[in-house]
Amino acid sequence: MPTEIIHPYITSRADVGAGRPIIAGTRTRVANIVAYYKLGLSPEELAREFPHLTLSQIHDALSFYYEHKQDMDREIDEESEEHLKGLLSK
Repeated sequence: MPTEIIHPYITSRADVGAGRPIIAGTRTRVANIVAYYKLGLSPEELAREFPHLTLSQIHDALSFYYEHKQDMDREIDEESEEHLKGLLSK
């Protein structure tokens, strides 16, 4: 029987980030943390970039990402494409 992983710092709310995963108590989306991480920022550097987050929250966001990697990568790709389309239409 697989062990269920609990992410105490991750939640989602329909009224924040279109219901996508966020850091609990903030409006910071997990995808935003992951995007910077993929650009090469370490968790410690992310904590400096997002001073309202603790290192524990950042590690939990990254853990959540690896637990849901396929869905999260799709979300990040979709947003990148939507963002580029928005820029090109201006």
